[in-house]
Amino acid sequence: MAGTSLLALIDDIASILDDVAAMSKVAAKKTASVLGDDLALNAQQVSGVKADRELPIVWSVAKGSLLNKAILVPLALLISAFAPWAITPLLMVGGAYLCYEGFEKVAHKFMPHDKAAEAEKKNQQKNTPKSDAELAKMEKEKVKGAVRTDFILSAEIIVISLGTVSSAPFVDQVMVMVAIAVVMTLGVYGLVAGIVKIDDAGLYLSKLSGESAFMRAVRGFGGGIVNAAPWLMKTLSVVGTFAMFLVGGSIISHGLPFMHSLLESLTEGHQGWVNSLITGATDLAVGIVVGAAVLAVVSLGSRLFKK
Repeated sequence: MAGTSLLALIDDIASILDDVAAMSKVAAKKTASVLGDDLALNAQQVSGVKADRELPIVWSVAKGSLLNKAILVPLALLISAFAPWAITPLLMVGGAYLCYEGFEKVAHKFMPHDKAAEAEKKNQQKNTPKSDAELAKMEKEKVKGAVRTDFILSAEIIVISLGTVSSAPFVDQVMVMVAIAVVMTLGVYGLVAGIVKIDDAGLYLSKLSGESAFMRAVRGFGGGIVNAAPWLMKTLSVVGTFAMFLVGGSIISHGLPFMHSLLESLTEGHQGWVNSLITGATDLAVGIVVGAAVLAVVSLGSRLFKK
């Protein structure tokens, strides 16, 4: 009898873990769009620091990210338990913010900049810190800024994940949310560490000695890595921005009943890649329109408050 009960318990645990793994996979797919921007932003945080200080800064930001998620996950679970009606509005706000952030990046490249702000930025870049105390202060400020940015991006990840598991049992929700928080943090900052050191790895390979065909190929490969590193950062930024429109637009579309009905009518009779293309194009269009609208409201509000 005891053996039967133990086997039943093991079967229940295996079933729960299987459900958790499946939900975690879905949640990871939905939050993956935030990662491209997260990677690019955090990799940029270590620009301008000494090579031997890059990994310590990444580690400091990673610890701050874990602390952010240790705050956000319980808050999300409390909302799920006591105010589940708030999940959809929070998802909509998160989706609108994604669209706004993406459109702001695009607009910044084409809209005229504040000349005074640009001049101040250039002046700050010229006046690089010299002493150890100044360098330590600069690093501290970089870490603080990165952790603040991470809090916003982590909130988006947690809210999107919560929307995926909101109908699941509470225990499953806890396991999925914790798994997403830990895996995303380790994954993002592990990749960030690799990205910020990839040029150093390429430089090391390019300087290896040896005249064999293999060593010449290794040196050429290292040189290629050094040349490709800046393009990798640009690609991450572009992919992250594009994904923000897609996911933000998708969240908005699914949260608005009339948009959900419109998507169903547009995709009716289509299957496979055609269906995906129509859905993606619609989500992209919605994301761009919502991003432009939110940016217009934010810009108008900032001007009114300045007056």
